Amino acid sequence: MSYNTFGHLFRVTTWGESHGPALGATVDGCPPGVALDEAMIQTWLDKRKPGQNKNTTQRKEPDEVKILSGVFEGRTTGTPIQLMIENTDQRSKDYGDIAQTFRPGHADITYHQKYGLRDYRGGGRSSARETAARVAASGVARAALAQLAPKVEIKGYMVQMGPKVIDRNRFDWDAIDQNDFWCPDAAVAAEWEDYLDFLRRKDHNSVGAIVEVVARGVPAGLGAPVYGKLDTDLAAAMMSINAVKGVEIGEGMAAASLTGRDNADEIFMGNDGQPVYTSNHAGGILGGISTGQDVVVRFAVKPTSSILSARQSIRIDGTPAEVVTKGRHDPCVGIRAVPVGEAMMACVILDHLLLDRGQTGGQRGHIGPA
Repeated sequence: MSYNTFGHLFRVTTWGESHGPALGATVDGCPPGVALDEAMIQTWLDKRKPGQNKNTTQRKEPDEVKILSGVFEGRTTGTPIQLMIENTDQRSKDYGDIAQTFRPGHADITYHQKYGLRDYRGGGRSSARETAARVAASGVARAALAQLAPKVEIKGYMVQMGPKVIDRNRFDWDAIDQNDFWCPDAAVAAEWEDYLDFLRRKDHNSVGAIVEVVARGVPAGLGAPVYGKLDTDLAAAMMSINAVKGVEIGEGMAAASLTGRDNADEIFMGNDGQPVYTSNHAGGILGGISTGQDVVVRFAVKPTSSILSARQSIRIDGTPAEVVTKGRHDPCVGIRAVPVGEAMMACVILDHLLLDRGQTGGQRGHIGPA
């Protein structure tokens, strides 16, 4: 199976399956001399790991990362960095009943149609468990960004769960890390708690969500016109996350309802001699190139397809089947998708920083009096 690598200069190849002995990532293209150790990567993995609260899957995985290569005496060497995370809480027996049956909403049927075989234990390679490897790789990206672009700050949060949307007038950055949903609106987070508890316990159902990821302090000039656009790679990175069905940059789909006057981000010269924008409908990217404003990306995740409610499907032999998916699953994928979205943002921003450094050497066009 090919297509397990993403990135241009900062390249990440993930490997492993949901119920295999381990999974991980091979990171190539990290500059040498970056301070890095396992604890620095573990910080980000701990945000994603399962079983942390009642609102996520109860699979208990410590997700402890091991650095097998590419680091010497606490510094990257410039050679491939091999990261490994062992699986310790597999329950493959939970999936015995669906070995010959296609679960609705899952990749079971398409994997079988394409490859003629599939790992039915938790979806194998198609499982969201794979995203642990991405988050581990992003720990390397964040360490490199801290050295090369220390002003960059990346933060993700949920802005919608099913029909329930945050009130942006109550947006509080400090609230994001204070609830189970990475939600910037503490009041709606309490509503989400009750809503998800009902879906999980009484309705045997799941729900979708929208996640927003913001990168602050991104320098102007990252990305390139046409096929090297920063937003092209960001959209592809976010869409590659399991269960993601839509991606927006800045105003996104809502831009279709605006006029040109409303949508244009007016520009003035600031007191520091740098351009200042009155708004950010463009999401920090114009013509595929970063403006220096916040880079804003949103993505929508579908409801978890693994539910205890019976759904109709077919078996491999074509006979009808009723499917009830057992095991331990997230009632709302969006919660643990937040650190994954942050991870993809970090990897793409670093990749484009390295691309720009290679192409322009950081040189920039002058704005203002000569």
